[in-house]
Amino acid sequence: MNNKEECFVALQAAEEKKARDIVIFDLREVFPVADFWLICSAPTTIQTKTISDTIQMKFKEWSVLPYHVEGEETGEWILIDYGDLIIHIFREEERIFYQLEKLWRNARLVYSPKQDLNVLDEIH
Repeated sequence: MNNKEECFVALQAAEEKKARDIVIFDLREVFPVADFWLICSAPTTIQTKTISDTIQMKFKEWSVLPYHVEGEETGEWILIDYGDLIIHIFREEERIFYQLEKLWRNARLVYSPKQDLNVLDEIH
């Protein structure tokens, strides 16, 4: 599975479970550990856990398992590490508090419906 496929699978799974404010960052120029981050949120921990479960199920269909998963117990900030793609699923209050988008503003934004931006097809 390549970077583009990973981003599309994660995005479709998050959208399927009504994740809010989905953004995808290309971190290849600014972060040595992962190539892409998908960040999304939900109003409740039940929904964050459902989004996480669905994403992991969709990746498992491609025989891809995460290297590491954190935060599933509380559901306030769930991190799923697929190596090249790291997924952050926040309860809305935690997302506002941590402001990862602001922290990583030097990264290239490649997907944001709020900004009418979708250049995922350019990923290689």
